[in-house]
Amino acid sequence: MSDTTWQDKLFGGFRRTSDRLAQNLTGLFTATELDDEKLDEIEEALIASDLGPATAARIRARIDAFRYDRKVTEDDIRRIVANEIETILAPVAKPLEIEAFPRPQVILVIGVNGSGKTTTIAKLAHLLKEQDYNVMLVAGDTFRAAAIGQLKVWAERIDVPIITGAEGGDAASLVFEGVKQGVASGIDVLIVDTAGRLQNKAGLMDELAKIRRVLGRLNPAAPHDVLLVLDATTGQNALSQIGIFKETAGVTGLVMTKLDGTAKGGVLVAAAEQFGLPVHAIGLGEGVDDLKPFDAGEVARAIAGIERIAK
Repeated sequence: MSDTTWQDKLFGGFRRTSDRLAQNLTGLFTATELDDEKLDEIEEALIASDLGPATAARIRARIDAFRYDRKVTEDDIRRIVANEIETILAPVAKPLEIEAFPRPQVILVIGVNGSGKTTTIAKLAHLLKEQDYNVMLVAGDTFRAAAIGQLKVWAERIDVPIITGAEGGDAASLVFEGVKQGVASGIDVLIVDTAGRLQNKAGLMDELAKIRRVLGRLNPAAPHDVLLVLDATTGQNALSQIGIFKETAGVTGLVMTKLDGTAKGGVLVAAAEQFGLPVHAIGLGEGVDDLKPFDAGEVARAIAGIERIAK
C-alpha cells in the first residue's frame, strides 16, 4: 500500500470523527470575539467529541490565549485543535522496535474479546514480516476454539508458523514450546495471543503471571512487550480498559483498531493524554495491510478535518 493510499485511508477513516467534531462546534462562532461563555461551550463540544476533559481544557486555554485583539474563526479553532492534538500524540507515536537479544522478542497481545485482537496479531505479524523479521505466532487464547481457528487461518494466509494446542489447554505450555521452537529456528519475533476474559480479573492475572514465570525461566527479559488492543468504537470505555489491563497485565504499549468505523476516534487523544503509553500502530480496515505505525501530525489533521496546519 502506498503512502498516498494510506493517507487517503487515514483521512477517510477519521472522517466520522472530524465530522462529529465539526457538528459539535457548529454555531459556536460569531463575528465578535469569543467570551468566556462561548469558550465553555467549545470546551464542552471538544469533550463531547471524545477528546477527553484534559485535552479539551488544554485546547480551551490555547484558544483563550489566541483570541485577544482578533476575531477567531472556525478555521482558527481547527488549527489550534490540530496543533494541540499533535503535541499530545507526538510523544506516544512510537513504532514497535525489535531489539531483543537473544532472540526471539516475545510480544504478549491482550485485549477483550471482540476488540479485534486476533486479527490485529495477524496484521502486526504481516507488518513485521514486511520489515524482514522472521515471525512466529502462538495461539494462547485456548479458551476459545474460534480464536485458535481464526489465528491458524491468518497464519496460513500470511505464511508464518504457528504453535497451537487443544481448546482449554495450558497457554503457558504453548508459550514455552513457542520460545523453544523460536530459538531453534532463528525466529526474531514471537507474538502470543492471550485470553481476553476481562470479567475475571483474578483468572486473567493468574494466567498472565504463569506465562511470565515460564518465560522468565527461558529468558528473564521476556515478555519484552505487552500490547493492549483497543476497539476505538467503544469510546471512553477504552480508557477504563487501559486502566484495568495496565494494573493487571503490565501493559507497555497500545494498538488502536476500528478507527475507520467510528465517530469516537478522539479517544486516541484522550488515551495518550491520560496514560502516556506508546501507541505502536493504528488499524483502519480489515485488510492485512490496514495496520500501520502512525504519524502524529497526519492523525491530528485528520481528527481536526483539515489538510494543512499553519504553524
